[in-house]
Amino acid sequence: MPTGSVKLHSIKKLGEENSSFANEEPNGAYMTMVDTKKDKSYSKKKEPAIRIGFFQLFRFASCQETLMMILGSLCAVLHGSAQPLMLLVFGMLTDTFIEYDIELQELLDPRKECVNNTIQWKNRSEADWLDSNKTDEMRNVTCGLLDIEYEMTNFAYYYVAIGLAVFLLGYFQISLWVKSAARQVKIIRKMYFRKVMRMEIGWFDCNSTGELNTRMSDDINKINDAIADQVGIFIQRFTTFVCGFAIGFVKGWKLTLVITAASPLIGIGAALMALFVAKLTGRELLAYAEAGGVADEVLTSIRTVAAFGGQQKEVERYDRNLIWAQRWGIRKGLIMGFFTGFMWLVIFLCYSLAFWYGSSLVVDAHEYTPGTLLQVFFGVLIAAMNLGQASSCLEAFAAGRGAATIIFETIDREPEIDCLSEAGYRLDKVKGDIEFHNITFRYPSRPDVVILDQLSVAVKSGETTAFVGPSGAGKSTAVQLIQRFYDPNEGMVTLDGHDIRGLNIQWLRSLIGIVEQEPVLFATTIAENIRYGRPGVTMDDIIDATKEANAYNFIMDLPQKFDTLVGEGGGQMSGGQKQRIAISRALVRNPRILLLDMATSALDNESEAVVQDALDKVRMGRTTISIAHRLSTIKNADVIVGFEHGRAVERGRHDELLERQGVYFTLVTLQSQGDKALNQMASNEGTSLSRAESYRASLRASIRRRTRSQLSNLIPDAKSFISQANTEKSAYVEEEQVEECIEPAPVTRILKFNAPEWPYMLFGTVGAAINGGVNPMYSLLFSQILATFSIPDPEVQRKEIDGICVFFVLVGVISFMTQMLQGYAFSKSGELLTRRLRRMGFQAMLGQEVGWFDDHRNSPGALTTRLATDASQVQGATGSQIGMIVNSITNIGVAIIISFYFSWKLSLVIMCFLPFLALSGGFQAKMLTGFAKQDKEAMEAAGQISSEALNNIRTIAGLGKEQSFVEMFETHLEAPYRAAKKKANVYGACYGFSQCIVFLANSASYRFGGYLVSQEGLHFSLVFRVISAIVTSGTALGRASSYTPDYAKAKISAARFFQLLDRVPKISVYSNKGDTWSDFRGNLQFVDCKFTYPTRPDIQVLNGLNVSVKPGQTLAFVGSSGCGKSTSIQLLERFYDPDQGSLVIDGHESTQVNVAFLRSKIGIVSQEPVLFDCSIGDNIKYGDNQRDVSMSDVVSASKKAQLHDFVMTLPEKYDTNVGSQGSQLSRGQKQRIAIARAIIRDPKILLLDEATSALDTESEKTVQEALDKAREGRTCIVIAHRLSTIQNADIIAVMSRGFVIEQGRHDQLMALKGAYYKLVTTGAPIS
Repeated sequence: MPTGSVKLHSIKKLGEENSSFANEEPNGAYMTMVDTKKDKSYSKKKEPAIRIGFFQLFRFASCQETLMMILGSLCAVLHGSAQPLMLLVFGMLTDTFIEYDIELQELLDPRKECVNNTIQWKNRSEADWLDSNKTDEMRNVTCGLLDIEYEMTNFAYYYVAIGLAVFLLGYFQISLWVKSAARQVKIIRKMYFRKVMRMEIGWFDCNSTGELNTRMSDDINKINDAIADQVGIFIQRFTTFVCGFAIGFVKGWKLTLVITAASPLIGIGAALMALFVAKLTGRELLAYAEAGGVADEVLTSIRTVAAFGGQQKEVERYDRNLIWAQRWGIRKGLIMGFFTGFMWLVIFLCYSLAFWYGSSLVVDAHEYTPGTLLQVFFGVLIAAMNLGQASSCLEAFAAGRGAATIIFETIDREPEIDCLSEAGYRLDKVKGDIEFHNITFRYPSRPDVVILDQLSVAVKSGETTAFVGPSGAGKSTAVQLIQRFYDPNEGMVTLDGHDIRGLNIQWLRSLIGIVEQEPVLFATTIAENIRYGRPGVTMDDIIDATKEANAYNFIMDLPQKFDTLVGEGGGQMSGGQKQRIAISRALVRNPRILLLDMATSALDNESEAVVQDALDKVRMGRTTISIAHRLSTIKNADVIVGFEHGRAVERGRHDELLERQGVYFTLVTLQSQGDKALNQMASNEGTSLSRAESYRASLRASIRRRTRSQLSNLIPDAKSFISQANTEKSAYVEEEQVEECIEPAPVTRILKFNAPEWPYMLFGTVGAAINGGVNPMYSLLFSQILATFSIPDPEVQRKEIDGICVFFVLVGVISFMTQMLQGYAFSKSGELLTRRLRRMGFQAMLGQEVGWFDDHRNSPGALTTRLATDASQVQGATGSQIGMIVNSITNIGVAIIISFYFSWKLSLVIMCFLPFLALSGGFQAKMLTGFAKQDKEAMEAAGQISSEALNNIRTIAGLGKEQSFVEMFETHLEAPYRAAKKKANVYGACYGFSQCIVFLANSASYRFGGYLVSQEGLHFSLVFRVISAIVTSGTALGRASSYTPDYAKAKISAARFFQLLDRVPKISVYSNKGDTWSDFRGNLQFVDCKFTYPTRPDIQVLNGLNVSVKPGQTLAFVGSSGCGKSTSIQLLERFYDPDQGSLVIDGHESTQVNVAFLRSKIGIVSQEPVLFDCSIGDNIKYGDNQRDVSMSDVVSASKKAQLHDFVMTLPEKYDTNVGSQGSQLSRGQKQRIAIARAIIRDPKILLLDEATSALDTESEKTVQEALDKAREGRTCIVIAHRLSTIQNADIIAVMSRGFVIEQGRHDQLMALKGAYYKLVTTGAPIS
């Protein structure tokens, strides 16, 4: 039985399995593939993505590993030659069968008999009239010598022997390579992690921790794939290729050349297919990229879309872009079907040609025996297939080299500030004077922003120095320079007169204790966390430190006391408790220098008092630098230094600085007012309130969280992510786990979505069924050809052979048609489904309440990827999946029917092997995809350590604990390494088994076949027919089961999608429920509103807001940032609903009002208006999505907004495109378009959120005029920082910490001489 036919089905997996039958093609194709890739990357970057040769991947191999790899390669070479070796046996076996059959047929002739082991005529004289050559020919026919059963037993032994050899060779080949790779990968992981932990902090700013974590897992796994079993398999396949062709040329060069000549067609087909598919995929992606761009634009500006009710409009716009993607997708399916069909056609034509020409060599020229014909044919076939399969390993090698490039470069990089180095000197006595000399500094991640600008400050030993100033003034940066996380670009930092760059880093950091605003605790016990402060501390030291930090009592109250686990990131502890543990950790070090970076800002009043107490105790006699925003923490500092724009602008004591009326003064005025009011409220309610100020604080934390450090400067809204990222860590961890375990969606529900396409699916299924029948047809024809060789009459023989060859052609043509049908029909139904799902998913997203988008898992990026990938993965569960199943069922079904029809006994014997064959087919296919998943699970523990270390690298660096994390990581690598070694054995055994099972199946079935032929007179061709039918379909079945485009993945993607579609938004835009009324006047009342953002439930933003506006009045909010001004506007738009209290509109409670109706009455102009990437006219029309806006309306609105004259100066007037996010226009112009957009709605309520703050004086005037016009006759709420914009409001409300501290007209408030008066008289900015 030819194993060639076993492997045949692999042609199905296009482009990967066998790129061609031709030996020369894949090499070339592979080269061109690499080259084109290289060219592309050259154009992007000067240096190619792969800068590492294949053999450099093994640079960490020791002698032992090298030996293992050499032995493994040797086994692979021997294993590779087994298949061609089997062909020799197979050829002899065929010849034996045919010889036996000829003898039987001769003896059927009553005139012949067997004498002396040759066949003779019974009656000589009858033969006289025969030609002498006929007699000669007959003399050669021996008889009686051939004991078919004995022969078959011998062949069976050959098969078993080869099978066992293959098992052993396969086992050693795989296990040796996998073991050696496991050892090398372990070394690479160690080296990489150790080097990363030594890098300076600036390097981490430029490499996000997420990326480093992926590199630790995925990239190193890619290297593993490139240096493990794939190498062995590549060597094995390549050997098979060489040996197969060798057999072909040695046994019969003519036929080999004929087959080889035809095979480039297949190569060309494969190449063309790859080319077209790549091109079409490119186009499809481009088309989808435009739709994705729309989705991204809409989701990023979801608040604008919601405010103007543009959901439906956006869904239409998105859908328009999807049509193109769908068209290209369908074409791609058609072309893939066409080429798959074409390749099958060529293959069957090849068969037909080979058998036709080969049989003429056998029958007419007597050059070959039938066995030789088969040896040559299958030799070439196997060779070509293995070459195709070997080329798939090359992808793994390329990926591994690409991954190794970055990793090896990191391993070879020398850190600029090496924390583990022993260099640098240690001072004998440390006094603790710190001085900054003319320091200029920029963060390496954003070299264009100057953070510190010629900063000079002296900090005396034993004193407490406070740094104050607005966010981003460089206070934290100065502290980081003391720890030597960075080196200044100019100037120097000195400790007792020594430049700190000359000191030993570990020693310098051991002098410093630091307490941050968001302290990082490690996921271990309280005692262990404190021990991180200093190696080798006793329990007594820990207890003393906790007593000093006011932490002892609360720790003793916990059931497990010091052995209590603090949870991931300290999530089990409250803010105050974490803070006090962090202070104990700093104190255990007994530091000379104490750095307090806003140590109390994230706490509520009660815990603040306790922590502040602890800090005051420990400051004595140490050099302390304290950064704070709260006056209570700063007042009693020895020196206060005011920072602004990276310089120290003032220094002195509390009273001196108040007289100067500078930075410090502004800070104090606003705070003391807010504090007073808060204390009154607190005494009324008898509760202590947390502070909205900590919102600001969490922004400060951002700069500490290295990955996010870029955000704070680039994205004004970084505040919201960052604060959420830290405070919510623990809550999210739980939620994420909840989300991960989604139940896969039931297929029936997915099919329901695909129901309208049933005709396509029906035709596709028919195509698939016919394709499934092709495989067994092939075994039918193949055995028929063998049967012809034993026909005595040459005429009949010739005719039979021609007929069969024509039949081959026919099967090829049918296959071509059905493959095309299947490809087109399923791609059509799949693409329509994808488009439908994308549209529905997008619509569902836009229908969610705004709070849903605050969750970091629903960031615009995440949602657009979900639309892009999930929707297209769902396809895998419907069309092509059904095709695959039908294909396999008909394949197996037809095969079994054929075989049982011809010989049920033999069929039963082979059926015993069927499950094993299917298993082996499945296993081989699984091997192609690799076993990466299990590796990932084994790596989890080590992965947790590495990610904890990388996420908190600053804390670790500050504590000087890099070395211990490296050691922990290395001990955790042992388990996955042991697992990998164990896996190597299992994996090797499985591989060996899957390779040898075919040999064993053949040995048993041919032996039994021999018995049936001799005892029961079964025709020998039927033995071949039955065996090849079942064996091919068995392996095909195994293959099919694993080639299914990831079915499970599709079901999970679908489930995620349905989860989105089924989610009921808290505030629904699409529903018609809720009140609407005709005479909307715009009478607003906030009644005791309390509110926290859903993503930061611990920060109270509105704290009992009471304020009301009559129709037509203007209300102005003033106050520092984070006091809840913008939040109140968002409540009015119903982006959120208040947690307590209510917002009453014309006597209706806001939660009862229809959302779409309410928003249609409100126009909003915000500080950074969001414009869409379309024309000016369209942007203005966006203001009213309820009706079709006429051009005259647009013009009148833009006249009111002082915009018309400017638009008329543009060449394309209202059709001018504003660019992405309005980038083609100046701020003033954008602002006026936004005003026109708000006016066109003719809203009853106008919201102006700092509408002029971002403008220069000139454009501010114009915009201000436009706004004053727009306000006439409407209820208006203004938020502003400039007094000029507020003075003529009807009501001015001064807000602080989430409620109003004073309200009235401008003159009333001036008379009160409260907060507002101070702000106006000092002219200090109100923020």
